[in-house]
Amino acid sequence: MSDYILELNKITKNFPGVKALDNANFRLKKKSIHALLGENGAGKSTLIKIITGVYNQNEGKLFLNNQEKSFSSPNEAMNAGISVVHQERNLIRRFSVGENLMLTNLPKNNLGLIDYNTVAKESKKWLDIMELDIDPNTIVSDLTVAKMQLCEIAKALSLESKILLLDEPTSSLSPQDTKNLFALLKRLVAEQDVSIVFVSHKLEEVFEICDEVTVLRDGKNACESEQITNLNRQKLVKLMIGRDEQIIKSKKNIDFTDESLLDLQSINTDLGHKNINLNLKKGEILGLYGLVGAGRTELIKCVLGLDKINSGQILLNNKEIKIKSPKDALEKYKIGYISEDRKKEGLILMHDVLSNAGITVWSNLKKILSFLNDSIVYNKVDPYVKQLEVKTPSYQQIVSNLSGGNQQKISVAKWLASGTDILFIDEPTVGIDIKTKSYLHELIIELSLKGTSIILITSDMPEMISLADRIITMKDFKVVGETINNHNYEEMSSSIMGNIHE
Repeated sequence: MSDYILELNKITKNFPGVKALDNANFRLKKKSIHALLGENGAGKSTLIKIITGVYNQNEGKLFLNNQEKSFSSPNEAMNAGISVVHQERNLIRRFSVGENLMLTNLPKNNLGLIDYNTVAKESKKWLDIMELDIDPNTIVSDLTVAKMQLCEIAKALSLESKILLLDEPTSSLSPQDTKNLFALLKRLVAEQDVSIVFVSHKLEEVFEICDEVTVLRDGKNACESEQITNLNRQKLVKLMIGRDEQIIKSKKNIDFTDESLLDLQSINTDLGHKNINLNLKKGEILGLYGLVGAGRTELIKCVLGLDKINSGQILLNNKEIKIKSPKDALEKYKIGYISEDRKKEGLILMHDVLSNAGITVWSNLKKILSFLNDSIVYNKVDPYVKQLEVKTPSYQQIVSNLSGGNQQKISVAKWLASGTDILFIDEPTVGIDIKTKSYLHELIIELSLKGTSIILITSDMPEMISLADRIITMKDFKVVGETINNHNYEEMSSSIMGNIHE
């Protein structure tokens, strides 16, 4: 009897112009947590889609409990006990928790109507297994992001899944929520005989939670089912990117007594911001740090006109401005915004790579050039697309056909090429691989050295301390601290967390 619940042997998958997987192997032990790692475009998403029946491989075999299988649809894989929890939430927000958990098998009463008492009872059983204190009648939109994530896992368990594929499960979670999730996953493995595939770019989490690791690089195995205890961070990074990791630090001097380029003065909003005051200098990287729910992203959206400011002023070069929309911010004031929600706010998924990466270039140049063609736009965006190593057969490729990580790179490249004076960057490296993260850090520093002023929102503490010149700490929609960054991790992290917990 094999120790493996799932085996994929010599899997090859071809797309037009691209070999996504090339004789790749993957083996998942029963009752284990196995990390699947690799850069964006390395083949992770394709492998998961083969496991879950979205794609069929061109070559190779898949075995489930020692029996060869070929799933023709996600439903077939689900019925065989395989479920995936995606980075993007798949719950129906206007439905209750119970309705979401029982959606594929809603119980009916004698009249053929949904039996809501049974829905609540059955869904409560799975919530109890996960030790979640959630009323099944709660509407999903009323839950925190962390509880939505846990409900996704409860939904998978309600389908009696024995294999869970978790795609970047902690990307929107606070450190405490992540700790709670890991305790749950360990309990599911030990008590419910669940086996887990864990996809993440956060290597510290891989070492904390995983038993074995498989690394893909350019569709091939860089390592297969390696014991995590045999590796350290340096070895794992080298397996993923083919070279040693580079740590980038901002090395420039900002005169904090200079006049501000952008000032927020006494900002109050309906969302709960109270008397927010902050300023941004020319060429500065100003960090906004806080736990999930601190109000950082919401503040930026208010500045961009997406939500209402009740009182207070926004000053640009000491002159009050009124911003109506992100388009208004870009065209009138040369302010850009890299959103944390790339798919909803950053990309037009059914358009090609050039249209997406070049949209801000078109917007800026159409005002000064009477004639614009693709080659002019291409020359503006191509250096950033190349430096971020976007993996695409051509600039004519439809963006929805690219991996999530490459979509994110295009969203970032679009704004790097825009020539803005001020750039708001929200969680720029969530879901981005280590090598691209390093390149992106270099680009952000390069932009600031050339005079672009940047407000950086990130929940990645090492990233914040690496890049920011000054760090504003927020909690409960208020500013609770400000620190000039000396790039000493221990000192800065202690200062920032001290501000949060005061």
